Amino acid sequence: MYTKDSIDAMTQRERDHFITAHPKSQALATQAAQHWLYGVPLHWMSDWSTPFALQVSRAQGSHLTDVDGLNYVDFCLGDTGAMFGHAPAPVAQAVQRQVAQGCTTMLASDDVAWVGAELARRFGLPMWQTALSASDANRFLLRWVRAATGRKKLLVFNGCYHGTVDDVFVDLVNGQPRQRDSLLGQVHDLTEHTVVVEFNDLPALEAALKAGDVACVLAEPVMTNIGMVLPEDGFWSQAQALIRQHGSLLILDETHTFSSGPGGYARAHGLQSDALVLGKPIAGGVPCAVYGFSAKLAQQAMQAKRAAPPGHSGIGTTLTGNMLAMAAMRATLAEVATDAAFAHMIALAGQLADGLRACIERHHLAWSVTQVGARCEFQFGSVLPVNGTQAEALFDPALESLIHLALLNRGVIITPFHNMLLCSPATTQADVQRLLTAFDEVLALLLKDGVGDLA
Repeated sequence: MYTKDSIDAMTQRERDHFITAHPKSQALATQAAQHWLYGVPLHWMSDWSTPFALQVSRAQGSHLTDVDGLNYVDFCLGDTGAMFGHAPAPVAQAVQRQVAQGCTTMLASDDVAWVGAELARRFGLPMWQTALSASDANRFLLRWVRAATGRKKLLVFNGCYHGTVDDVFVDLVNGQPRQRDSLLGQVHDLTEHTVVVEFNDLPALEAALKAGDVACVLAEPVMTNIGMVLPEDGFWSQAQALIRQHGSLLILDETHTFSSGPGGYARAHGLQSDALVLGKPIAGGVPCAVYGFSAKLAQQAMQAKRAAPPGHSGIGTTLTGNMLAMAAMRATLAEVATDAAFAHMIALAGQLADGLRACIERHHLAWSVTQVGARCEFQFGSVLPVNGTQAEALFDPALESLIHLALLNRGVIITPFHNMLLCSPATTQADVQRLLTAFDEVLALLLKDGVGDLA
């Protein structure tokens, strides 16, 4: 069995190999560090397990090529931003056409009517707005919902993540709500207006809603950012009833669970929300997000705006709904995120999940694998977690970091923030087999104290 010492020894060996194999990436990372915090344009890019930031020269389909000419199968896919593959041809062509015709005017374009109708058809909500990211979409929806309901409080599930929305960074610590320690620069007490309960805990949800002051519940239908946490049977049907009973609204953040099918998880599983957020993948990798309203909520929101004094609503940015993003979103919805594409993605993810389970069983490890549509994840425990606290208890940062780095050294990339893998329409059975072969080799080395030769 692996130990801390064996993890540390194998990690050092993998780091040494990465440094030797990536001289151009190291040189560029050193140059970049002179002018960028942490040497990268977004500090998250330094959160990978590599000794320095990998520098990418090309991303196409399900593959990346770095500046040292090394090729990788990509199961991270921009942490879902490129869920439909890198540079899908219809999106690339639409973007090229639109760039030549203008990118942003702060006016509607001829793609708007089609996109709105398609969003309504797919996701079952009649009214929509756009944003540049899911973070903004969640933030803007909270403003609309608070204005529409006159209520101030938000309810989230412990361990959630909904982008960089300050309001959601409240956790349960020993059963008590506490602002997340990692949140930088926040000067307001978030616990005054944010209520947090455990996922799958219906009594706790009901107790929190009884006060009648919760404007909305903001949730992923499946928790994905603390490791996957599936809803228990009957949870969402009962939760929806409780939310309606106490006059609150339900916002579903489907930024990750869009992997469940062309209409997302809610459509696939019969959930009916009052509002819906779709971020990263909706425009094929071009920065864009959308958020939808039920007819009733849309009317309440517009009435709240009409009743407010003149001036800026605090909702939106000048680049929101720009022509480039709308063209990319139309191409994605019309030609990329098709029924056939989802069928391919989900079937391959099933093969991948089964292969991971077989490998884990072959090595006699007490780990588990969860699949949600085109997405799957392995976790360091034999029992699937039912809430954020249980999911967090399965974390092993040193082991996770080692596996990620060792896979990368064998030409496979998975998401750096957790053990998530995603299949795209461009992903092939050969790609899946390459991942499974690398995963098997990494586990074999790990279980013999990290001693062995790199492939």
